[in-house]
Amino acid sequence: MSDRTLNLDDKLYRYVLDHSVREHPSQAALREATRNHPHSGMQISPEQGQFMALLVKLMGARKTIEIGVFTGYSALAVALALPEDGQVLACDISDEYTRIGKPFWTQAGVAHKIDLRLQPALTTLDQRIAEGAKGQYDFAFIDADKGSYDAYYERCLTLVRAGGLITIDNVLWSGKVAGPADSEDTAAIQALNDKLHHDERIDLSLLPVGDGLTLARKR
Repeated sequence: MSDRTLNLDDKLYRYVLDHSVREHPSQAALREATRNHPHSGMQISPEQGQFMALLVKLMGARKTIEIGVFTGYSALAVALALPEDGQVLACDISDEYTRIGKPFWTQAGVAHKIDLRLQPALTTLDQRIAEGAKGQYDFAFIDADKGSYDAYYERCLTLVRAGGLITIDNVLWSGKVAGPADSEDTAAIQALNDKLHHDERIDLSLLPVGDGLTLARKR
């Protein structure tokens, strides 16, 4: 019995991976292709990807949003969980980074599900709102520049349907959120965490998965 979440040392974390993670071969290959990237720490962990995929399946999601693609592992995880006619609206600004993931999307047979928009995410989201897409999405994942998290959240709250889910990455920020803000990014995450805790528009759970993952269900 435990009244708090266990700390995972390397041995226990390995056990979690060995007894839970079921990666598609293309996911494992993409993680390996990203391993030596200078910014490899931006990639989500395999157990987080699998958890998000399970949420997507449980919801019966068909239309999803991703803000911050990096090399495409999370987009791949979600696309694999979607039905054949499902879609990920994938927002990023880097052709250099996203180009790494594209062959693995194709290899996995899900490239047609990923609509990659290479422009500022707020531009893409505002365009979709202007096009009448309010309430048309089932699921969103926010994992991009921290200073814009609040703006991304508000756009996603508009685009996601009632009962839909917004997930937000890095909300524990390597533990920095528990102390005085040491940077603008830390302050932005702290401010959003405080806001969400009191936001009556959502049901909320902040989980110690990866670097902290918030689940916000739109009421």
